[in-house]
Amino acid sequence: MLQLDRNLLDKYNIAGPRYTSYPPANHFKEEYGNEQYRTSVIQSNDEDPQRVSVYVHIPFCPQLCTFCGCTTYTGMGQNVIEEYVDVLIQEIETVSKDISKDRKLTQVHWGGGTPNAIDVKLIRKVTDVIKANFNFAEHYEMAMECSPAYLDFDMVDALREMGFNRISLGIQDFKKEVLSAINRRPAKVPVPEMVAYLRKIGFTGINLDLVYGLPFQTVDSFKETVAEALAANPDRLVTFSYAHVPTVIRRQRMLEQYGLPGPNEKITMLEDAYNMALEAGYVAIGMDHFARASDEFAIALKERKLHRNFQGYCTRETTGQVYAFGTSGISQLFNAYSQNEKTIKKYMERVRESGRAVVRGYQLNKNEQIIRQVINEVMCNYYVNFKEIAQSFNASLDEVYSAFNFSVEKIQHFIDDELLKFENDVLQVIGQGRFVVRNIAMVFDPLLAKKIGSYSKTV
Repeated sequence: MLQLDRNLLDKYNIAGPRYTSYPPANHFKEEYGNEQYRTSVIQSNDEDPQRVSVYVHIPFCPQLCTFCGCTTYTGMGQNVIEEYVDVLIQEIETVSKDISKDRKLTQVHWGGGTPNAIDVKLIRKVTDVIKANFNFAEHYEMAMECSPAYLDFDMVDALREMGFNRISLGIQDFKKEVLSAINRRPAKVPVPEMVAYLRKIGFTGINLDLVYGLPFQTVDSFKETVAEALAANPDRLVTFSYAHVPTVIRRQRMLEQYGLPGPNEKITMLEDAYNMALEAGYVAIGMDHFARASDEFAIALKERKLHRNFQGYCTRETTGQVYAFGTSGISQLFNAYSQNEKTIKKYMERVRESGRAVVRGYQLNKNEQIIRQVINEVMCNYYVNFKEIAQSFNASLDEVYSAFNFSVEKIQHFIDDELLKFENDVLQVIGQGRFVVRNIAMVFDPLLAKKIGSYSKTV
């Protein structure tokens, strides 16, 4: 049974990147624009992975959740939503011309916002354009992040008919008091019924998202929420720690009127969720994800083939270089990152003008590509074989170590605290090291010395 060492967590509870990318997005540069992105896309055709992933951002929500930090809009009329979809399609058609049709699309992910709150006809319209402009692999995954408040059986029937086969339900909490405090509606269809129906019609990798650290949550109430989620029998369960950063996300200030659980309560919530999930037969993925032992995430972790991008965990077999479409979307190529305009108005103006709306990006050099791979292995697989990293980049071991000025002294405190092993150029996260894995990754990040941007606490 997991019982976290509070003193250890306090020791390592400092601000640091989440490393959904390396370098983190606050290092992106405004000098990188449309033409640089087009060059990066063309170059990506000759780089690995050859597989293609597509991300579609739908920024509309029927109502704004006060805890959420996503780029979203509410109160937009149907005409604006339809205009946005038409512009989104224009961007897809423009960018896809430079992506080789010899490459296979293995992953499509819809995020937001609330993608399932827009008209099914618009979802179908975009999906048809993606199918017309990309070469789908025989085995692919097409996923959507959904709010259960706007999801019914007719909607999931339509999604399945279009080719969707994965779904993530943003539950956050089952308690009405908690949902009311964060301005979120309860599920339209009871979650257990929806999960059973999704599985019946062919969805796999069914995921339920929970958030702990919200107003009115207690240790006991969150245990009840986790139990209810596990009883619904999802393939995957996520228990996100709420990051309260009201100076960055102003609407989060509204939550302070209710009060928030303290750090010790949140740690207990994490412990309880972890122990309950493992007792129910799930495998721990990362700090806060759980998957059934038969799920491809659990298998990928066992084989050290788990991967991670802005959309979350994925496997190396399905994920590819990510081409993002829509406001604020971030493309993740082997050689570069690119982010679109965040506001709907600027995004639509620029796409109408040139087919693209890049506002900033980052071109990675070889050292940064090496660092990205090392951090990804630490964060996902808790294991780094530096000799294998060197081989994959056609570099010497010394070149790999010099990329982040490595020395054993930099990780010695983790070794002394029994969080890491390092032998024969192999690093392995052990014990409770997975709960400070962001801290471990920070050792390999030379950009931290520049002190650019602000981050949430690592624990």
